Amino acid sequence: MGHKIAVYGASGTTGRFVVAELEKRGHEPLPFGRAQATADDPAALDRALAGASAVINAAGPFAVTALPLLAAAERAGVPYVDVAAEIEANADTFARGASIPAVPAMAFFGGLADLLVTAAMGTWTSADAAHVAYGLSGWQPTAGTLAAGQVSRDRRAGQRVRYRDGAMSYHDDAPPTLTWEFPDGPRQVIGEFSMADVVTIPSHLAIPSVTDYMSVDAAEGLHSASERTEPETFVVDVRVRSGSEERRLTASGRDIYAVSAPLAVEAVERLLSGRFNATGVASAGAMFDAPDFLASLSDVIQAKRSS
Repeated sequence: MGHKIAVYGASGTTGRFVVAELEKRGHEPLPFGRAQATADDPAALDRALAGASAVINAAGPFAVTALPLLAAAERAGVPYVDVAAEIEANADTFARGASIPAVPAMAFFGGLADLLVTAAMGTWTSADAAHVAYGLSGWQPTAGTLAAGQVSRDRRAGQRVRYRDGAMSYHDDAPPTLTWEFPDGPRQVIGEFSMADVVTIPSHLAIPSVTDYMSVDAAEGLHSASERTEPETFVVDVRVRSGSEERRLTASGRDIYAVSAPLAVEAVERLLSGRFNATGVASAGAMFDAPDFLASLSDVIQAKRSS
C-alpha cells in the first residue's frame, strides 16, 4: 500500500526524479517548495507536512533548509530524509540529533559511499583508512548544486576540508593530482576532494582517515558549469584498509542526480516498514543493512567486490 510522502524542492532536478520514483513505486507525492513554505516559516512547513507519512528534503542549500525541515518532521512525528551533499549542513544535522529516524545525505554523494564502505568493512569493527574515488565521465552541475556548493565554501572561507586522525581540518594548499586505478582502467583524479563522506562515514565507523578523490574531467566540469545535456556515467571505487589488508567494493551506473532518487525513496520505504536500525540521526550505513540496501537497487547501481 502506498504512502503520502512530502517532497520539499519537488520542482528541482533531483526533486523531480524523487517525485517520479515515488509514483513508480505506488506512493503519492505531496510536492511543495518555497512558494508554499519557506524554511523560516514553521507554520507553513507544518501545513505542508500535514497528512504525510514521511518527508524527503531535496531543496538546497541545505544549510538553510535541513534543520527547519527536520524540526517540522519532528513536530509531525514522521521520518526525515534529505539529499544534502553539503559537508557543513550534514555536520549540523548530526550535531542537532532528532527524536525521529532521520537520514541526511541519502543521495549519490554521501549515502552511496557510506553504504559501500559499510558493506566493504564486512566483519571488521575498525579500519585504518577509507578511500572513495569518484570516476565520473563528466559533471554538469545543476543550479542547485552550484548554489549549495557556494554556501558550503563560504562557510569555510574557501578552504579545503581534510579528515585525518579522527577530525576535520581546513587547508588553503592546492589538492594533489594523482592516478587512480579504477576497475575499468586508470584515470587522473584530484585527491582530498572532500565530499559528505567525511561526515557520514566517521559518524558510525571507527575509521580515523577518510579521503575522497574526484576524476579530473568531472572536477573541471564543476568549475566551468554549463547547461546539463547528457547524463554522466559513474564508477565509485571504495577501498578500506586495515594493516596490510584491503577490502574493495565498486559501484557503477548512470546519472548521479537520477540515482539519488531511488536511494532516497528506498530509505523512506525502509523507515516506514520498520527495516532500520536506529532512531535519531544516522547515516545510510548505520541506519540500514548496507549489503541488502545495495542489492535492492541492482537495477540502477551495479555493486561488486574487486580484487
